Amino acid sequence: MKFSKIILLFTVLLFQVGFAQEKADVILKKALTQAGSENKNVLLVFHASWCRWCKLMEKNMNLPETRPLFEKNYVTAYIDVQERGDKKTIENPGGQELMNRFKGESAGLPFWVILNSKGEILTNSFNEKGENLGSPSTRGEVDTFIGKLEQSSTLNKEELEVIYKTFLNK
Repeated sequence: MKFSKIILLFTVLLFQVGFAQEKADVILKKALTQAGSENKNVLLVFHASWCRWCKLMEKNMNLPETRPLFEKNYVTAYIDVQERGDKKTIENPGGQELMNRFKGESAGLPFWVILNSKGEILTNSFNEKGENLGSPSTRGEVDTFIGKLEQSSTLNKEELEVIYKTFLNK
């Protein structure tokens, strides 16, 4: 009887560990380490499963014409925050606190920051008025987004134009 209780407890613990979401600070640390070894910056995106703008941003970044451009310049890491109901379990523990640390507590989603490999903020998704660009789609938002990419990457004019057209047309 005692042995079966130990097995049951071990099974429950193994199940919880196997399906627990990775902590936000662990995701960030891995991204920073990878960015340092690859001489890139980190594009840290806070998103949620219910957020259609988050899905649009991810789609635009992962198209065949844009994905290589982002991968060449950034280590992209995603943090799940602000989930609802039964989806709350897919949040990354500490994600909201990390978002708050980057001044994104009232930004809305998606919220993103670009960091150098030391974790220093190079830019974020706020425009000059303090509004969150989220997934940029209007001409002004995309112009601002391109400016932020330009200052935090080695993307050339042609590559930036590909990203510009992709985000503006979606």
